[in-house]
Amino acid sequence: MARRYDHTRVQEYWQHVWEREGVYDCPDDAVGTSSGEPSVGDAPEDADGPTYVLGMFPYTSGSLHMGHIRNYAITDAYARYRRMDGDEVLHPMGWDAFGLPAENAAYQRDTDPESWTRSCIERMRDDLEEMGFGYDWSREITTCDPAYYRWNQWLFTRFYDEGLVEYDAATVNWCPDCETVLADAQVERPEGTDRHGPGHGDDRGVCWRCGTDVEQRDLDQWFFTITDYADELYDGLNDLDGWPEGVRDSQRNWIGRQEGARVAFETDTGPIEAFTTRLDTVYGATYLAVSPGHDLARELAEDDDAVADYVESVADADDAGLSGVETDLTATHPYTGEELPVYVAAYVLDDVGTGAVMGVPAHNERDHAFADEHDLPVEQVVEPVDGTETNLPGKPYTEDGMLTDSGAYDGLASTAARDRLLDHDGAEAATTYRLRDWLISRQRYWGTPIPIVHCDDCGHVPVPDDELPVELPEYVQTTGNPLDAAEEWKHVDCPDCGADAVRETDTMDTFVDSSWYFLRYLSPDFEEAPFDQATADEWLPVDVYVGGEEHAVLHLLYIRFFTRALADLGLLDRREPVDRLINQGTVLHGGEKMSKSKGNDIAPHEYGAETTRLFVLSAAHPAQDFEWTVKDVSTAYEFQQTLYGMATAFAEGADRTDTADHDAYLEREIDRTIAAVTEEYERFRFHRVVSELQRFARLLRRYASYEEPYRFAYGRALRVLTKLVAPIAPYLAEEMWLALDEDGPVAAASWPEPLHEVDHYRIERQLVRRTLDDVREITEVVDIDDPDTIELVVAPAWKYDAYEIARAADPDDAIVGAIMDHGTIRDHGDDAADYAADLAEDGAGLEPIVDGERELSVLEQARWLFEDEFGADVAVRRGGDDDLARKARPNKPAIHIS
Repeated sequence: MARRYDHTRVQEYWQHVWEREGVYDCPDDAVGTSSGEPSVGDAPEDADGPTYVLGMFPYTSGSLHMGHIRNYAITDAYARYRRMDGDEVLHPMGWDAFGLPAENAAYQRDTDPESWTRSCIERMRDDLEEMGFGYDWSREITTCDPAYYRWNQWLFTRFYDEGLVEYDAATVNWCPDCETVLADAQVERPEGTDRHGPGHGDDRGVCWRCGTDVEQRDLDQWFFTITDYADELYDGLNDLDGWPEGVRDSQRNWIGRQEGARVAFETDTGPIEAFTTRLDTVYGATYLAVSPGHDLARELAEDDDAVADYVESVADADDAGLSGVETDLTATHPYTGEELPVYVAAYVLDDVGTGAVMGVPAHNERDHAFADEHDLPVEQVVEPVDGTETNLPGKPYTEDGMLTDSGAYDGLASTAARDRLLDHDGAEAATTYRLRDWLISRQRYWGTPIPIVHCDDCGHVPVPDDELPVELPEYVQTTGNPLDAAEEWKHVDCPDCGADAVRETDTMDTFVDSSWYFLRYLSPDFEEAPFDQATADEWLPVDVYVGGEEHAVLHLLYIRFFTRALADLGLLDRREPVDRLINQGTVLHGGEKMSKSKGNDIAPHEYGAETTRLFVLSAAHPAQDFEWTVKDVSTAYEFQQTLYGMATAFAEGADRTDTADHDAYLEREIDRTIAAVTEEYERFRFHRVVSELQRFARLLRRYASYEEPYRFAYGRALRVLTKLVAPIAPYLAEEMWLALDEDGPVAAASWPEPLHEVDHYRIERQLVRRTLDDVREITEVVDIDDPDTIELVVAPAWKYDAYEIARAADPDDAIVGAIMDHGTIRDHGDDAADYAADLAEDGAGLEPIVDGERELSVLEQARWLFEDEFGADVAVRRGGDDDLARKARPNKPAIHIS
């Protein structure tokens, strides 16, 4: 049998075996909910299941990159582990196949988007299979299939009927290169600028796809009214304990809910409402400012050349900064009756609050900067409660405090004042949001046609269900929107009145496709609806969802909205789609994100499937970035060769069948390793899984070289090692399993089970490691190169009793007294008193320990490690009243070396 492992020689065979055995197929009748609790050993026959493990499906770009590999290696390892542990596991794969890049790629290659997309899918599916990822391909979905996007259209009409769809004229983000509208979330803006609203100059940002500067246009567009769910989406984040806090914060910021007040300032043209979260500062307002896009600014621009010139100038400015223009209008302060100047100012944003602010320079940094620029007064109306000086006028005071120069409200604390000031006719409590409705219209070909017919008499008419899907016409290369040029496809009869009508020529944002795809996996062939509700209610939420943090808003907010909307339509019982979210970090090369555009990408197959999978999972915690290095890749390669060599050597060897004392240590370490690795799989710490397996492999090699290994224990260790590495390196594990003469694929084997109790495995390991370190330190300090004997003396029983009394005691208790109250301890006189005093000093810092009998047993089993390393005779005994016993502490034996 070959001693060098070559995955290319065996991968096609094992792919065939896995498919033949249906290892990754999840039965349609698998129901239940995974407990998610760590388990050790074979799962019982009634194990909870199924477990739904999902990686964000890939865009069909033509080839896999290392980011894909890392994402899918994480889901595959966890899915394989849960499957071996007894769960029914759903681990599907599909294709995010619509989108402008495919249309652009087809245009560049003089082909059509569908042909290009289908060829990409074939290549990427082959790549995934070559990497050994275990998917239930019977559930594969492709979003450009009419059988899939039919349900996009069906859901659109249900949303339309429910009032969740609007058709409005709006100022939208327009990419002149892609010739399409972009949602706010698809515009990348400079760090520190507001990502909501049109923006000004460079603040408008660039297209997330092509990097072109975004323009503003007024167009009639289709929207999903996601704002109807703003409060629920915001509040629901508090319950998503399995999501990274960074993602939850991103969504909170995007929704941007603010509690405050609307304050009405009267002008000659009518009231202007400003929103503020600091109503307690209202007496400090010295001006009113509106955004350049505010209705008042547009109205004034019609008659005021200065306002008109300013509005036009900031629309094209690279950085409008603190610029502004004073209008001829004044506003009446609702509390003081004073007349305040009204400005149009670039720093006020259209889509934040009401698009108007009351300028309070003394208590707001932006207002202070604007007032300083335009020589406006600064009036302090809140002071620190403790009477300390503020830095005004140089720097605003932005904290809560006590009101001053605020009329009848003087002396009130800020919190109380905000409530009292609401009793005035000029203000009312209000909540504002930064979230805007989801713009789904795209002026492109390669997407789901919006199922609406425009009739002059009937208006917007949804396409009837029995006429769905509205399929895309044959692709014709053209500038602008190809659907608008498809005259034969575009002109139809009105479904309601039969008159001449025109189809909607916009297609849907591709994020619609990905907002519910996880539901279609559950019943991909269901013909009556997008998904079978009973199945979905059983399977949801997705147990584990893995993808990049960059999708915090673009995708993850949308699937939360869709799930709630579907629930309100009576199609689901669940309102949250995902229980546990894992964000994978970035693969770096040369300090930068690995990518083709930077020329630093590594083809996933360049180093082989197993080496690549081992490396990307062992390099770092899934959430952390890591650097691709040849040295570390080589380490992963050599590790798999080590494992394979151990399995094949055992298959060819003749090992002893009678037991020796040191075999018990190996038996115990097998159980400890099972417990440790299982815990790390549950916590998605695959880098620690690999570290545990490397440590275990080193121990096995040391054990095998110490003397001829005991066949039963060593064979069990290798079978356990094979199972434990199988989720990470499946081809390798199958070859090891075959070499060990086991039946069936290891991918279908049960998870290993400890033979003995493993609750204290970490303490036992630490005991051996610390003792070995102590012996090494003594031999170095005393300069003993070749010790004859090593004596390990375990502490007497009464010290364990005293230790546990001290651990259980309240830190404020008299620990010495509590210990000395026990007669069996007190009988040891000064030794007991001295030891009790030492324990009292440590107090609450005492770590858990194993009892004296267990410590003695563990050190006895580990004696061979000391003999092997130091070449000395090793004795382990319980301490009595001798000097060594006095030095021994629980789980820290006294050591004598001669």
